[in-house]
Amino acid sequence: MSIDQPAAAPARTSTLAVVGAGSVGASVAYAAMLRGSARTIALYDVATAKVEAEVLDLAHGSSLAAPSTSPARIIGGDDVACVAGADVVVITAGARQKPGQTRLELAGTNVDILRDLLPRLLEQAPDAVYVLVTNPADVLALAAARIAGLPDGRVMSSGTVLDTSRLRWRLAERLGVSSRSVHATIIGEHGDSEFALWSSASIGEVPLRQWTDPDGARALSDAELGDLEREVAGAAYTVIAGKGATNLAIGVAGARIVEAILSDEQAVLPVSTPLSDYRGISGVAMSVPSVVGRGGVLRRLEVPMDDAEQARLEASAAALRSAQRSLGL
Repeated sequence: MSIDQPAAAPARTSTLAVVGAGSVGASVAYAAMLRGSARTIALYDVATAKVEAEVLDLAHGSSLAAPSTSPARIIGGDDVACVAGADVVVITAGARQKPGQTRLELAGTNVDILRDLLPRLLEQAPDAVYVLVTNPADVLALAAARIAGLPDGRVMSSGTVLDTSRLRWRLAERLGVSSRSVHATIIGEHGDSEFALWSSASIGEVPLRQWTDPDGARALSDAELGDLEREVAGAAYTVIAGKGATNLAIGVAGARIVEAILSDEQAVLPVSTPLSDYRGISGVAMSVPSVVGRGGVLRRLEVPMDDAEQARLEASAAALRSAQRSLGL
């Protein structure tokens, strides 16, 4: 069964398919609709009543969204054929992270879901870029790339795009500047071993470690930077403890990645893809600054790191390898 909102305008050329109509999938679709990320948004889920209700709810608000662009066409249902011909497929289907549960503990269940789901999606959208927005993001990115067998860069996860947004927001709040003027990035595992590239972080053109308060004193000590980093790494657990799930911010992060792909922005985003000799690291997927455009990840940038950051990158890779071995990946 499928619901289709009749299009008032000619057929469009950019189609986003969102797989999974749970809180994260609905949030990705909603953010994409509000931001004008795609011209057609297809929502697919096997839960008939749920997906039909979400499609209707989105369609009812579509004429009020993104006033600078024509309203998105909203389609979807419980038939996988609704994703046919999609340019980008965002996969949010998977078991939900429970309070106190780490992302890596979710791995086994969600890899099994991908093994069943991906072949059916590839039949419908063989030319799409696939973006995983479910946890554990890095292990699933590696598993999905191997299951799909697509060219390098056409499978990724949202990685630390949201973590980076959390960090920039928190630094902006602490220093009293616009978050758009904060240039700082979280890399590595989307999880407990992630870390900030403090050595290259800046506020505007000023290196972060040289940023001073109005009285001329250094604004952030190394100890406070460490506290901020740990706060960001644990932010999801705080949200989950309070409301049961993280969905709104990751919905916006997912829509942002979709825009970079569909608009061929060649934007630099810390998405997660399988690495091959990236600063000596291979065989794992994790987030590093990457150029994202129409073909997916076009290149990975080998940004400068100090010795401590290189060591943390290697430690993050080791943590992911351990999880992968337990799953036979």
